[in-house]
Amino acid sequence: MPKIIVLPHLEICPEGIVIEVDSGISICDALLKNDIEIEHACEKSCACTTCHIHIREGFDSLTESTEIEDDYLDKAWGLDMESRLSCQALVGSEPLVIEIPKYTINMVSETH
Repeated sequence: MPKIIVLPHLEICPEGIVIEVDSGISICDALLKNDIEIEHACEKSCACTTCHIHIREGFDSLTESTEIEDDYLDKAWGLDMESRLSCQALVGSEPLVIEIPKYTINMVSETH
């Protein structure tokens, strides 16, 4: 089972966490199943950028991004070459290290 290492995020995951997940699950679903309340305003339909994350290790093991995901990523706060939408990135067989950005484009959050 691959592991996802979530780097500390002041509000969402202050201590950081290591979770074991099944291959083929989206990173967003894996985080939510482990009580890491990442934003997902569009309910994981690839229609916003609130679940944007940075893949610090293991990027090449993920499924490739689609043109639609790439278009939305262009709108994400703090975009870099290792950015993905966690609702679209499916876990492969390699461990991942992810960082949740400090901000999203959401002006108001119902949970934070």
